[in-house]
Amino acid sequence: MEEDFSVSVPCSSLAVDSVLRMSSAGVIWGACFGPFDARRLGLSGSARATFIAKTVGQCGFSCGLFAAIFSFTHCGMQRYRRKKDWVNTLAAGVVAGATFGAGTRNWKQVAGITGLFCTLFQFAQDSRSV
Repeated sequence: MEEDFSVSVPCSSLAVDSVLRMSSAGVIWGACFGPFDARRLGLSGSARATFIAKTVGQCGFSCGLFAAIFSFTHCGMQRYRRKKDWVNTLAAGVVAGATFGAGTRNWKQVAGITGLFCTLFQFAQDSRSV
């Protein structure tokens, strides 16, 4: 039987855990995507190594920052509403998506899609297999 750690563990611990996990995933993604993109740009030597290191750092930082914003918003909504449901996930996804989409032309679309994906993931996580 699975234990629900979100009840007994403080929000700050959950946020740190999610930041570490997502930062690690971002570093792995950057390490896989960086060499591909460097080759596409025609870089070689030290310029290639610098580009790959920069890509790894940017991906790790971005994923970690997204996880931090999402986790703290999700915990805050859960505490404020005193409910544990999909609305908290949707709100946290929209806030995190709006934060990252603020630099784009269509931040409302980024926020909405991020909230939708986070909510769908929550539904999939909460569903029970037969």
